[in-house]
Amino acid sequence: MTVEKVYSSIKDWTEDEQPREKLIRHGRQVLSDAELIAILMGSGTKRKSAVDVARELMPNAQNNINVLARMSIKDLCKVSGIGPAKAVSIIAAMELSQRRNVFDQIQVKKIQSSKDAYRQLKPHLQDLNYEQFWIITVARNNSVINLHKVSDGGISGTLADPKRIFKLSLEDYASGIILAHNHPSGNLIPSSQDKKLTIKMKEAGKALEINILDHLIITQSSYLSFMDEGVLD
Repeated sequence: MTVEKVYSSIKDWTEDEQPREKLIRHGRQVLSDAELIAILMGSGTKRKSAVDVARELMPNAQNNINVLARMSIKDLCKVSGIGPAKAVSIIAAMELSQRRNVFDQIQVKKIQSSKDAYRQLKPHLQDLNYEQFWIITVARNNSVINLHKVSDGGISGTLADPKRIFKLSLEDYASGIILAHNHPSGNLIPSSQDKKLTIKMKEAGKALEINILDHLIITQSSYLSFMDEGVLD
């Protein structure tokens, strides 16, 4: 026999159980992801509280905030109790979080390690469902000149035109370039095409006195550096 869950409005919960009161009393860190999302949504349905709806949403996002940040309005609205208005509120919160990451990225003025390059590029690439190719142009002292998106691609690949890459670098009077693209699959293993492009760019850069300093593969939660792996030695 199936026992039907009895609906209880958040208003009927104790103050320590109510997400808003819990945040006010104990701080934001103690709230679960579902409770924070419930606050964003503001309300549930006639049969489910906002927390219940949020708890149903999280498995759709693999219980992972990074996956949630990539979900579209259509994806979010597949969950009963989430309509376009609530979906937009969630997406807006995810975008604010990403913009905070971009602000942190701006603070890096000089590339001293692959991690510095990753911090620059992560906000632009980590949440994409398709591949993009970017470059960072740097001066002789490795200070950042500019970030450029070179191309958009599909789910499994993107084209990187060496002519466009070097044109952008020459326009910036760059002494070095850091190449980067994302793998939406989460796979950090470089393809043979990734390696061939990197070596090709390194050889072409010698004639222009523009060094290829690194090539990063970026996923939602990590990265791989060709320099750190010895591919550019």
